[in-house]
Amino acid sequence: MTVQSTELEAQLEAIRLEAQQALIEASSLDQLEQLRVKYLGKKGPIPLVLGGMGKLDPSDRPRIGARANEVKEAIQSELDQRRTALQYAKLQAQLESETLDVSMPGVYRSQGRIHPLNTIMDRVNDIFVGLGYTVAEGPEMETDHYNFEALNFLPDHPARDMQDTLFLPDGNILRTHTSSVQIRYMEANEPPIRIIIPGRCYRRDTVDATHTAVFHQIEFLAIDEGLTFTDMKGTVRLFLEQLFGEVAIRMRPSFFPFTEPSAEVDMEWKGRWLEIMGCGMVDPNVLKAVGYDPEVYTGFAGGMGVERLAAVLYQIDDIRRFYTSDSRFLEQF
Repeated sequence: MTVQSTELEAQLEAIRLEAQQALIEASSLDQLEQLRVKYLGKKGPIPLVLGGMGKLDPSDRPRIGARANEVKEAIQSELDQRRTALQYAKLQAQLESETLDVSMPGVYRSQGRIHPLNTIMDRVNDIFVGLGYTVAEGPEMETDHYNFEALNFLPDHPARDMQDTLFLPDGNILRTHTSSVQIRYMEANEPPIRIIIPGRCYRRDTVDATHTAVFHQIEFLAIDEGLTFTDMKGTVRLFLEQLFGEVAIRMRPSFFPFTEPSAEVDMEWKGRWLEIMGCGMVDPNVLKAVGYDPEVYTGFAGGMGVERLAAVLYQIDDIRRFYTSDSRFLEQF
C-alpha cells in the first residue's frame, strides 16, 4: 500500500503541535529532559514516521525528510527556550530563598559536548533516515561466518590472517567492518531492505596519523527488485551533497569480495580529488548466503570511515586527536 506524503506531513505537524503543548506545560527541568528524550531521541515519534518513507514516491522523500528536520529543529528551539525560562525561574527562586555572598569566587565547571565522531555519525544517520533507511546494529565480537564467509571472502583471503584481524582465544574475532550486520539483518528480514549501519570496528593497524586499531565505520545497504548501479550512484551523490554541499564526484573501478562491480568514490574537495568511500552492487554469492534469489533481487552497499569524514569536515590533520581526550581539542566542537 502506498503511503501518501500528505499523511506523513500531517503526522509530523501533529508531533510538532503535541511537543509544543507538552513543553509549555512542563514545570521542571526533569520534565523537560524527559520530553527531550521522548520527542528527539532515536526511539521518538519522528523516526517512526520516517520509517514509512520507503513506501513513498521517490520524488516525495526529500521533501518529507526536509520537513522532518524542520520539525526537529522547531522542537529543539522551543525546548531551549523553555529550558532557559525554567532555569531563570529556578535561579530567581533560589535568590529569594538564600543569602548570597557575592564576594565569593564562583566555581567553574566546563559543560560537556557531543564528541565530533558521534556528531558525524548522527548527521549521516539523519541523512539516510531521511531517505527511508533504518538504523541497524550488531555485535562487535563476531564469528568467521558473519565477518568473512557469508561475505564471499575466500578461505585464503589476506583479511583472515592474524596480521590483519584480531582473533580471540575462542576462535571468534573482533569485527573488521560493520558488513557482518548486513548478513545478520538479511537473515532475519525479507526484502525490500534499506539499512544504515554505524559502529566500532577493529583491525591490526599500526597507529599513525591516518590509522588506528579501533575505528568507526558506517555502511548502507539496499536490497529490492530492480535496483541498479544508477540507483547506487544517485544515492551516493545525494548523500555526499547533503553532507558536504555541492561537490563533484567520480567512481573508479575497485574490488571488494562482497560486491561486484565495485567502485571507489572520490569527491573534489578544495581543488583536489579525495577518496571518501567504497561501494558496489551486492555480489550474488552474498544474496545466496542469506537465502535470497539473485535472479529476483539485486542490491547495492557502501561504506565509509567516520574518522575520515570528520577529518575532512573539521580539517583535522591527525585522527589520533579524536582519542586523546584533550579538552583543548574537544572544546572546539
